[in-house]
Amino acid sequence: MKQKSRYKLNLIFLTITAILLLFALQGLTASGNSADSDSSGRLVIRGKLPDWHDKYSADQVDTAVFAGGCFWGVEAVFEQLEGVLDAQSGYSGGDADTASYHMVGTGNTGHAESVRVIYDPKQISYVTLLDVFFTVAHDPTQLNYQGPDHGTQYRSAIFYENREQKTEAEDFIRELETKKVYKDRIVTQVVPLKAFYPAEDYHQDFLRLNPDYGYIVYWDLPKLADLQKRFPELVAVLNK
Repeated sequence: MKQKSRYKLNLIFLTITAILLLFALQGLTASGNSADSDSSGRLVIRGKLPDWHDKYSADQVDTAVFAGGCFWGVEAVFEQLEGVLDAQSGYSGGDADTASYHMVGTGNTGHAESVRVIYDPKQISYVTLLDVFFTVAHDPTQLNYQGPDHGTQYRSAIFYENREQKTEAEDFIRELETKKVYKDRIVTQVVPLKAFYPAEDYHQDFLRLNPDYGYIVYWDLPKLADLQKRFPELVAVLNK
């Protein structure tokens, strides 16, 4: 009975907190294909990204894959960045036949909820993506969980595509540890990318399409606010 009562109290607390956060972020704006920011400091969500194939060829873009908990928020953070052409939620680390939300949710597939970022290296570097990943998108000291989500599918990982990405990721982590940026040990895995499997359609652009969803309000909108505060020069809608 005590456990049930504690669960109910926690649920009530989270609900009230989410409502308060929603009111605190009531200046939020989400546009269809573009978004403009004003000088009031309102949180503005970048609109739907156009198909990058219209302006770029495959050899003009680079790809990075990150895992840092629920992919909704991680995807949304990267989508805000100038130079990011696409961010897609998906699964990495396991096999093709288990790359589904239902299967990955068991925690037994080897997959991690991941985000594939396609970007213009002339506008934004891989190291800058790493900086945003470690300082805004997730907490790299949480082993096999992020916030309320527990399991190896929510682990912190960088799936590198080549030796250069591997070296830059390892050097970046080493620098963070040398500077003692975090009190606890960084547990981010740096592993080769075997494959990336896109998640189901209803997971794509989830934050942009559902900015009032309780989980988004409580866990993910604060990340966008933090991004806008820490890296205003990188946020696309603030630099139009």
